[in-house]
Amino acid sequence: MNQEAQPVTRRWLPASMASRLYLIIFAGLMLAHGLSFGLLFMERYQSSTAVMFNTLEHDVGTSIAILDRLPAAERPAWLHRIERDNYHYILGNGQPGNPTLSSRARTVVQLIAKEVGPGYQVHAQTVSLKPERYQVHFTLHDGSPLTLEITPRMVPVASWLPFVFVLQIALLLLCTWFAVRLATRPLTRMAQAVEAMTPTADGPRMSQDGPTEVAHAAVAFNAMQDRIRRHLKERLHILASISHDLQTPITRMRLRAEALDESSEQEKILDDLRQMEHMVREGVAYARSAHGGSEAPVRIDAAAFLESMVFDYQDVGQPVTLTDNVGGTATVRAQALRRVLGNLIDNAIKYGGSAEVGMQRGTDEKLLITVSDRGPGIPDDELEQVLQPFYRLEASRNRDTGGTGLGLAIASQLMTSIGGSLQLSSRDGGGLVATIELP
Repeated sequence: MNQEAQPVTRRWLPASMASRLYLIIFAGLMLAHGLSFGLLFMERYQSSTAVMFNTLEHDVGTSIAILDRLPAAERPAWLHRIERDNYHYILGNGQPGNPTLSSRARTVVQLIAKEVGPGYQVHAQTVSLKPERYQVHFTLHDGSPLTLEITPRMVPVASWLPFVFVLQIALLLLCTWFAVRLATRPLTRMAQAVEAMTPTADGPRMSQDGPTEVAHAAVAFNAMQDRIRRHLKERLHILASISHDLQTPITRMRLRAEALDESSEQEKILDDLRQMEHMVREGVAYARSAHGGSEAPVRIDAAAFLESMVFDYQDVGQPVTLTDNVGGTATVRAQALRRVLGNLIDNAIKYGGSAEVGMQRGTDEKLLITVSDRGPGIPDDELEQVLQPFYRLEASRNRDTGGTGLGLAIASQLMTSIGGSLQLSSRDGGGLVATIELP
């Protein structure tokens, strides 16, 4: 058995297109920004290192010469004058260490040894690896030991630089959000226009302003919307016309059949004609149901409206009861809603023997009207299909009981045309529940 191909999903990607665009653009900008910042920092580090190597040996040579010519008693007073951020002098042998040096330390020691000359017996030792710290040892001409302790440090960062970096990130976030919003807004408007499009009611027209690509898409969508609306109206008009025109010859045939002598054949012919008349009336009702949105909406007391319908059925002896009825008002098309409720209640009485009507509030505070019965119900896998035109369940809704397969389709299309919805579900303990969500 062939299976439909399932779309490949990547769990690490966000679900919405806007989030994906935001992630891609922001990640790209941050990568470019980080790369630029890294290259700038590396260039600054290399420049600072080159400057240090060019000046370090001269500065150290000068300092050694000064200390060598000063009397031993005056040397401590000069130490703080000749120390720098990365190195300072110690009068003495310093700390014992490892003679193994890093490549950068060897380069520095070689430059210093070349600058001061062989008379100072220059040698070096590593005192610490993390952080790196090494000492260069000298012997002054009077035999006194002198130690230069070097602690290489990263290039200092200005105090205002982190604030600038945060400001740049905030600017990137703002620009990315604005770009994504600008790019996805036409798609949002198109989705809203598609959701609002009905066979008869004019949906919102997409604005044809903006960039060329957006304008072309809007023009194409508006033209498609017009073609679909014309096509659907034409088909509904054809169905209504055929159904209406069939009523006259069916009526003539019924009159002629009634004029025949009474017999079983006459009764069969009349029964077939009654079924044809019923199908024609249902066809006309289905075609007209698409025009439910043309009725002017009014604000009604939903509880009083529902009570009046139930009482009307009870007045003629129909087994209809009102179970729940929360208070509330709604703006609806009253005649279309009355036709839908009447259709559902009639079905419940016909196939379940009685109808239970109630009204509750949904999770989004919208009013929900339910019509329940204890009839044979509908299999779960056919709950959606029975809302399609001319679909009948052989076990319960067939031609022998007068069903044409249009009753639920008419109710569903009426609710769609007035902005609501109709859903069917199986009832606990058996039966069917029809739920109307008011717009």
